[in-house]
Amino acid sequence: MVMNVLDFKEVWQNCLNIIRDNVPPISFKTWFEPIVPVRLEQNVLTIQVPSPFFYEYLEEQYIDILRKTLRKELGSDAKLEYSVVMEHGGYNNGTPYTVKFPTQNKTEIKNKPVSIQNLQEPPIKNPFIIPGIKKLHVDPQLNQEYTFANFLEGDCNRLARSAGMAISQKPGNNPFNPFFIYGNSGLGKTHLAQAIGIEVKQKFPEKTVLYVNAAKFQTQFVDAHIKNNNINDFIHFYQSIDVLILDDVHEFAGKEKTQDAFFHIFNHLHQTGKQLVLTSDQPPAELQGLEQRLLSRFKWGLSADLQTPDFATRVAILKRKVYNDGIVIPEEVIEYIASNITQNIRELEGALISMLAQSTLNGREITIELASEMIEKLVKNPARKDLSIDYIQKVVCEYFGLPVDVLQAKTRKREIVQARQIAMFFSKNLTKSSLSTIGAVIGSKDHATVLHACKTINNLMETDKRFKAQIEDIEKRIKYSNQ
Repeated sequence: MVMNVLDFKEVWQNCLNIIRDNVPPISFKTWFEPIVPVRLEQNVLTIQVPSPFFYEYLEEQYIDILRKTLRKELGSDAKLEYSVVMEHGGYNNGTPYTVKFPTQNKTEIKNKPVSIQNLQEPPIKNPFIIPGIKKLHVDPQLNQEYTFANFLEGDCNRLARSAGMAISQKPGNNPFNPFFIYGNSGLGKTHLAQAIGIEVKQKFPEKTVLYVNAAKFQTQFVDAHIKNNNINDFIHFYQSIDVLILDDVHEFAGKEKTQDAFFHIFNHLHQTGKQLVLTSDQPPAELQGLEQRLLSRFKWGLSADLQTPDFATRVAILKRKVYNDGIVIPEEVIEYIASNITQNIRELEGALISMLAQSTLNGREITIELASEMIEKLVKNPARKDLSIDYIQKVVCEYFGLPVDVLQAKTRKREIVQARQIAMFFSKNLTKSSLSTIGAVIGSKDHATVLHACKTINNLMETDKRFKAQIEDIEKRIKYSNQ
């Protein structure tokens, strides 16, 4: 029996409704929202996923909940079929293939991907000669601090980190080649990319691994092309690398000759089973100034983003750093730094280092006040200039329809307590006032109460979308109605 077009969509939607309530929101968005239901025939539901890695990860991590939800909808004999469809020129040369398996068992991929035919390459001469690099033993240019052990896992980076570890076990022999890591500055792209290289060198010391920034690659290319007239040596050297890690590939924008050279390097490495790891500040689809033939190749493997870490992850990062350095810092200071620096891991660690330097060199006690001074120097926030605590209280109370003086009342009514906490949160983030000053003005509270209020608001924003939208709305009113 073949069900009508709407039925397979309804079945999958019913499954999603159950899954959504049983997995973290970030996991649902990453692993279930991209799935497209295709058809339902004789209790076999076919779903389309974007890559073999996607299929493997679902089967490893979510097979139990898929099995339970599918059986609930279709009965005990329900089966699942994956259709892995990739773009033209991808890992399986654009040919869709399917993976059929009963939800009781894990089974192997039955239809192997179609391999890409190797292209003819000119004979390689002097393969390891390039300006500044003389012989076979290539320095991988890796920072030994950038290990997986030092790259703390959280919801913000779980997919990228898991994929990176898998790549390091089988470099080049995996379905996510190239591995394209993207995200804003300071979130750990370089760290993760180099961690892959370090792990590969430890497990496969015979492999040639090289990390290079796009700007340095460009400089080497210009030297080879213009100064030394040995562009073939340049290309052949890079074609000899087993694991090539190219950082900040977006810097190739507008550099047509460099892109052309990298295109030939990319093709050779990919076709000969070598691993490519690329990083950028944007996903391939949003990169500007790069040739379409390169962009399409960037999409062949797996693209994974690094997102802004949540409060708990930021605290964990700071605690790991403190532990590794053998230093003891009060918990409230760590939480204060994590509450104030929210967008950039590099700034987060920089504030900690600056504070420790001040404490060591000037003999100052590590306190929230010292942390506040360091954060003020590192993080520029123009919105702080003209705002006052009184003005923030006024806007918050107007938003909730409360009189301003109610924030001073000694009441435990939920709506008043929350309004007071929100006012404290914005006063800390949008003014230069110390925690003690904020507490004194808003309800005659101490600095610990203000810190607790900020932590509470941060936690609510991370778990409640409606509350987060409210906070964002209030912030806009505070900033723009004051202009």
